[in-house]
Amino acid sequence: MNLLNQLDKKQKIESPSKSHKQSASWIIILGIIFIAVNLRAPLISVGPLVDLIRDNLQISNTLAGMITTLPLLAFAFFSPFAPKLGQKFGVELILLIAIIFLTLGIIIRSLSGIANLYIGTAVLGLAIAVCNVLLPSLIKREFPERIGMMTGVYAISMNLFGAIAAGISVPIAIRLGYGWQGALGIWGILSFVSILFWLPKLKHRDMKTSTANHQTTYNNVNLWRSKLAWQVTLFMGLQSTVFYVLVAWLPEILKQQGVSSDQSGWLLSIMQVVVLPFTFIVPIIAGRMSNQRLLVTITSISLLIGNVGLIYGSLNFIVLWIVMLGIGGGFSFSLAMMFFSLRTKNAGQAAELSGMAQSVGYLLAAIGPMFFGYLHDLTNSWTIPLLILVGASVMLFIVGLGAAKNQYVCSRK
Repeated sequence: MNLLNQLDKKQKIESPSKSHKQSASWIIILGIIFIAVNLRAPLISVGPLVDLIRDNLQISNTLAGMITTLPLLAFAFFSPFAPKLGQKFGVELILLIAIIFLTLGIIIRSLSGIANLYIGTAVLGLAIAVCNVLLPSLIKREFPERIGMMTGVYAISMNLFGAIAAGISVPIAIRLGYGWQGALGIWGILSFVSILFWLPKLKHRDMKTSTANHQTTYNNVNLWRSKLAWQVTLFMGLQSTVFYVLVAWLPEILKQQGVSSDQSGWLLSIMQVVVLPFTFIVPIIAGRMSNQRLLVTITSISLLIGNVGLIYGSLNFIVLWIVMLGIGGGFSFSLAMMFFSLRTKNAGQAAELSGMAQSVGYLLAAIGPMFFGYLHDLTNSWTIPLLILVGASVMLFIVGLGAAKNQYVCSRK
């Protein structure tokens, strides 16, 4: 009887503990999803509205282009500092502060005036940079056995709302009559809701675990001297450049080849929709493989077929070329996100590798569209820029084979 009473007491003690852990897991999952949905929508919503913003504020094309370039520069220059902030103050607290600043940035950007437009854009760019870097680290720390699944959830949430933003920005601005300010400002509602979802996570955070994870082994590793870290970084940089170049110039490339403006816009949407399922499936598959070289090969072949098809292929197969680019884009983005976790031993290293890779990657992404536009103006053709994308697809394969090895970054200081 005494034994039965002891077991009954033990079950009563363990049951609430188990329930508490499950509750904490769902809180963190919802928190990750609600942060992720804010990481692309405020940026991609600008693209369809650039003409409205330019005409309303009477600014040049160069200044209008800076609205898109400024956040990418913020990613490039601030990403290396995000891991140190997370290490010092705790990842959960820094993410909460970042979402608050993201909301403020969206509000400021939507107010009247050129200065508010650029100040708000810079603020939200810095906030998104922090979230971009720290979320993969948080996933590795909180879900070490389900990294692939959670990375897939994070990636598809981000890309899905990015695609939604691209589609609804113009209708909100013109058909509903809210103007470009309303179409950009509406995303502040979503980021504010994210603050409410993230607040409970602070109650469940374990600061001891957080700081310990960041301090262990990180102090003995210099990623900037690691060959593997540079391979992951170049993979991130090349895939970011290819994606942002295509998002910026694909409609113009298609129009020069005889596709109408309406059709070119739909084809860009098709590419973004094709990306979605692969951003969920690929991380799960990658997490179950000892190395990811097969996935890297599929990535490069898809991008090669798509880009070569745009240069030399028939317009009758244009949808095929666009679908292949979407597949390659979905694979490459997912693998880049997974490499931050798969090539590191702990959450601290994952944050540092994420910061390094995204710093270099988004610097290339910021330069890419401008450089490709310059080449087009110089040659009055898209052939040379597209051939460079073909070369980037080959380079992605080369550095990807190294990044896909079943190893950890381990270069010593």
